[in-house]
Amino acid sequence: MKYDLIATSAMGLEALVAKEVRALGYDCEVENGKITYKGDALAIARSNMWLRTADRIKIKIGEFKATTFDELFEKTKSLPWENYLPENAEFPVTGKSVKSKLFSVSDCQAIVKKAIVERMRSHYKKTGWFEENGPLFKIEVALHKDIALISLDASGSGLHKRGYRAGQGEAPLKETLAAALVMLTNWTPEKPFVDPFCGSGTIPIEAALIGQNIAPGFNREFVSESWNWIPEKVWEEARNETEDLAKYDQPLDITGTDIDHRMVKIAQENAFEAGFGDLISFKQMQVKDFTTPKEYGVIVGNPPYGERLGDKEAVQKMYEEMGKTFSLLDTWSIYILTSNEEFEKYYGKPATKKRKLFNGFIRTDYYQYWGKRPPKS
Repeated sequence: MKYDLIATSAMGLEALVAKEVRALGYDCEVENGKITYKGDALAIARSNMWLRTADRIKIKIGEFKATTFDELFEKTKSLPWENYLPENAEFPVTGKSVKSKLFSVSDCQAIVKKAIVERMRSHYKKTGWFEENGPLFKIEVALHKDIALISLDASGSGLHKRGYRAGQGEAPLKETLAAALVMLTNWTPEKPFVDPFCGSGTIPIEAALIGQNIAPGFNREFVSESWNWIPEKVWEEARNETEDLAKYDQPLDITGTDIDHRMVKIAQENAFEAGFGDLISFKQMQVKDFTTPKEYGVIVGNPPYGERLGDKEAVQKMYEEMGKTFSLLDTWSIYILTSNEEFEKYYGKPATKKRKLFNGFIRTDYYQYWGKRPPKS
């Protein structure tokens, strides 16, 4: 059976998620915040396993116009819920509404829940309420301009939860965004890679996962693994594929540095948890002290933005120091994420290219400085 699948995405990352979906072999359409495509049960498992930059995988159950509660009830009830929910399913309903006549989210949730119960009573020949002591099916009703999209969450915890982050700092970067920052560079596994503001190590760890082609979801569980209509052998096949395609013997030269020795220790613990304890080296260091004899490497950094009052001057000074330090690395490519609109001024050089991204709710720019190309061998 083919399902209508949705990979949700942070703003600005849609094209990257779409590229990943196509790399898995599925044709897709790109919309704001989501990528839609068709796939079977194996596609659900593979998407959860492999998509590095998507937020979660959902299954579209139905989409229709609804301007009255009656319409929402009847059209929800007409959907084939018995194909998805067993009699003992636990099925909470969440909701959101934007620019729609049905603006009361709690009412929409209650109506959708009631409609599903009616449909299941009729199918399972049952009166009264369902016990809901079985597998979890998280349902969402999302109204946008009077169009209701009803979907089922196939991921559970967001896909950014890879399972390796034992500790984190004050403002941790989401793993999905960290992977995107690496994928938006010209880095390949044989080049040196450095994160000079590594914090809890997320960017270097995501680079290592990409470098060895390790599926980001290989080490965790998904809510849809408990669903009776996705056979266990499907998940087995998806996991076997991740093992077959991983390049565990690919050598890597990845370094993370940070000014805070406590963060360096946390980063080392997280890298160990991810299976890269010996592969990534972490050091305590200020960015101005960075030097290297290596060539044609890549630097990816998410430095402090100077958003808090009092931090501004220190951050500006750090950007100046960074510009002077990195100006000596003419063969290296440098990629810096910050919300500071005056970054180029303090860094001392306009970016080759910049790309708008969102770090959570903070609008940022990804400043890209491309180094010299290596000579053709």
